[in-house]
Amino acid sequence: MKFKIKPMLSIIIVSFNTRAVLDECLTSLEALKKEINFEVIVVDNASSDGSVELVSTQYPWVRLVVLTKNIGFAAGNNQARKYAKGKIVLFLNPDTIVYKKTLSQCVQYLTLHERVGAMTCKIVLPDGRLDKDARRSFPTPWIALTHFLGFDRVFPESKIFGKYWYGYVDENKFLEVDALQGAFFMARRKVLDKVGWFTEDYFLDGEDIDLSWKIRHLGYKLIYYPSVKIMHIKKVAKKNLEKIARVKYVNNGVNSMETFYRKRMWKEYPLILNLLVVFGIRVIKVIRFMIILIK
Repeated sequence: MKFKIKPMLSIIIVSFNTRAVLDECLTSLEALKKEINFEVIVVDNASSDGSVELVSTQYPWVRLVVLTKNIGFAAGNNQARKYAKGKIVLFLNPDTIVYKKTLSQCVQYLTLHERVGAMTCKIVLPDGRLDKDARRSFPTPWIALTHFLGFDRVFPESKIFGKYWYGYVDENKFLEVDALQGAFFMARRKVLDKVGWFTEDYFLDGEDIDLSWKIRHLGYKLIYYPSVKIMHIKKVAKKNLEKIARVKYVNNGVNSMETFYRKRMWKEYPLILNLLVVFGIRVIKVIRFMIILIK
């Protein structure tokens, strides 16, 4: 009798109309099968571009979960919870390419450091630059203000103005951070179970910061580990949207800012400051809406 070896790592990918990049992502993972024992679960959010057919015919080793409607990124990832068998879970975007040794080294690091609840690797854009969202601070009123006013872009190496993206820390340096990006978010299964996985109040954006917040407040560390890397093509789904759909996409992102602030920051600050923050978020929403309409 043959017994199937339980995977050490469960990789969860939520896809919505990202067929081309999903194909590249799964190809990159297939090349790493001998590096570490892992399983891949693709949750399809009711795509209409042939993503389901691609996975079912070209990647039979992938577990495919097909949803009848788009329930968002957070809820989509949570759909894989009952299927994931690994002690370590990796939430991975479909618009990524995973390089050699990234999975094995990250799993090894997480296994050896018990107080690390979650981690990410170095995430680079197609042009080789760092994807700054790989390592972030929680958006307190001051950090959010300096970020949305662009001070962290003008003074990226300032400890006063550059906190959101840790611009004052070399991108090749190991770093304990507040929040990780959902493009490559590796966590212990037992920690995820303790915090209840993703909070489904978020449809798109913000869910990774919220999950980071929950893990940090459980007493675990979150680590940026730049010894290995992936490539993140980024915003592929947004590029394929019509103007009206792009408005909805942007609205979801800005709404997530307010949701996070109300859930995690509201009790930490006086009412007048909270009201100013919410007002600022809604101003950003209007500005982004106007920019889309003008384009």
